[in-house]
Amino acid sequence: MQGVKIPVGVSVFPDELYEAPRSWAEQAYPKLIHYNRLPVGGHFAAWEQPALFSDEMRATFRSLR
Repeated sequence: MQGVKIPVGVSVFPDELYEAPRSWAEQAYPKLIHYNRLPVGGHFAAWEQPALFSDEMRATFRSLR
């Protein structure tokens, strides 16, 4: 994953299989534009927490509008 040259957002849901630490995300994605840890949700976050998931998508790409 290293060397991804497009803007990237990372939303960490606590019940996901792997909770990517910010330090890892910053190394893997040089153009990290959003990072957030959420209070609830898991592997199927879009289905489990649709409002939080859509808020994260909006927050990630807001700076690119």
